[in-house]
Amino acid sequence: MYAIICDGGRQFKVEEGQLLDIDYRDTAVTGDKVEFDRVLAIGGESGLTLGQPTVSGAKVSASVIGLEQGEKLYIQKFRRRKNYEVRTGHRQKYTRIKIDSINS
Repeated sequence: MYAIICDGGRQFKVEEGQLLDIDYRDTAVTGDKVEFDRVLAIGGESGLTLGQPTVSGAKVSASVIGLEQGEKLYIQKFRRRKNYEVRTGHRQKYTRIKIDSINS
C-alpha cells in the first residue's frame, strides 16, 4: 500500500517503513509523531483512490527519526574583467521521518 502526500508544497509517494526527508521543523524532537492529513491518493491491492483534491478521512502517521543536513552547495558569483569573485556555501536542514502507517 502506498500514498501520495503533500507537504511543504511538494508531493511525496510514501510506503510503510520508508525513510523520508521533509522540510526542517524546529519543533520536531526525536520520537515525536507527525500526521499528514493532506493525502492526495491512496493505492494498493484494491486499486487507486484519488482525492478531489484530498482523500477524505485518510491520514499518514510518521515518527521523527532525527534532524539531517543536506550536502554542501557552493554558489559562485563572478564578473569577468572586474576583479569580482564571491564564493559562498549553503547546507539545507531536513527532518528525517519514518512512515509508520497509512490509514484510509
